[in-house]
Amino acid sequence: MRLSLPSFKQLLCALPLLAGSLLFTQANAADNPQWQQTLDEAKGQTVYFNAWGGSPEINAYLVWAGQELAREYQVKLVQVKVDDIAQSVSQLLANKQAGKQAGGPIDLLWVNGENFKALKEQGLLGAPFTRELPNMALVDGALPVSEDFTVPVEGLEAPWGIGQLNLMVNSEEVKQLPTSAAALLAWTKAHPGRFTYPKPPQFHGSSFLKQILLELTPDPAPLYREATESDFAKVTAPLWAWLDELHPTLWRKGKLFPTSAAETRQLLDDGELAMAISFNPQEAQSAVQNGTLPPSVMAVA
Repeated sequence: MRLSLPSFKQLLCALPLLAGSLLFTQANAADNPQWQQTLDEAKGQTVYFNAWGGSPEINAYLVWAGQELAREYQVKLVQVKVDDIAQSVSQLLANKQAGKQAGGPIDLLWVNGENFKALKEQGLLGAPFTRELPNMALVDGALPVSEDFTVPVEGLEAPWGIGQLNLMVNSEEVKQLPTSAAALLAWTKAHPGRFTYPKPPQFHGSSFLKQILLELTPDPAPLYREATESDFAKVTAPLWAWLDELHPTLWRKGKLFPTSAAETRQLLDDGELAMAISFNPQEAQSAVQNGTLPPSVMAVA
C-alpha cells in the first residue's frame, strides 16, 4: 500500500501528511533546513487525501493522524473516502483531458500497484518527492519498495504500510487451516457455501486470483512480464481449471459475489461465511479486539 501525489496540487501541501504518517519528529526538521522550510510553508494549508474508506480501523487512524497534524504542523487533513481509488484516477484523468493543470481536488492518493501504473502511464503524478522525506531513511530497503506492479517507483510514491493477502478464518469451524490453493479447494468441497471472494475487478478479489495463479502456475516468470495473446491462455489455464472446481462450492454457488472486502467481512461476522479475504495481516486481530468479528477469528497468511 502506497501514497502518491497527483500533479495538479502543490507538493508542499501533501508532504506534511507523509511526515505524520512516517512518525516524523521535530528533531529531524531541525537537522534539515529544506524540510523545515517545507513544514513552515505548509502551515495553514488543507490536504485532501483520497483513501479507501471501507475500513473503520483505518478511518479511525486517519482521524487520529489528522488531529496530530493539526496540533504539530497546523495542517488540516480531510479524508475523502472512496470505494475504489480507480474512481480518483478517472477524476484526475478527466481533469487533465479538460486542460485543468492546477487547483485539482486531490492532494494525496492511497494507491495499489494497478492504480499507480495507470497514474504513471497517464502522466498524472507530480514530481519525485520521496528523497525529500526524512523518514524514508527508516524504510527497509530489503522490502519491494523500488517497484510497484513491476513498475519502477522512481520517487513517485512512498510506502504507507505492508500488505499481505490473507484469510480471516473462524477457527471454531475451520479446524485445519488451509495454507495452499489445493487445501482451500478441498475445504470448500467439504464445506460448500462457506467461502467466497469479492467480485473482480475489486482489489481484494483480483488480488486473490493473482495469488492463486501465482501458486498454481508451473513457471511464474511470465507473470512478471507484460501479457501477450499468444501466451495468455497457456499461462492462465491452471487458474481457470481451479476456479471451475471452486465456484460450485462457493457461497450462493458462485452465482453471486460480494462487492467488497467489507461486505465479505460482514458475512463472516454474521456467520454466513467461515472465511473472508483480507489484505491487512492485522485486520483480524484488530476486528476481534473492537468486537466487529468473533473472538474465534484469526488470520492465515
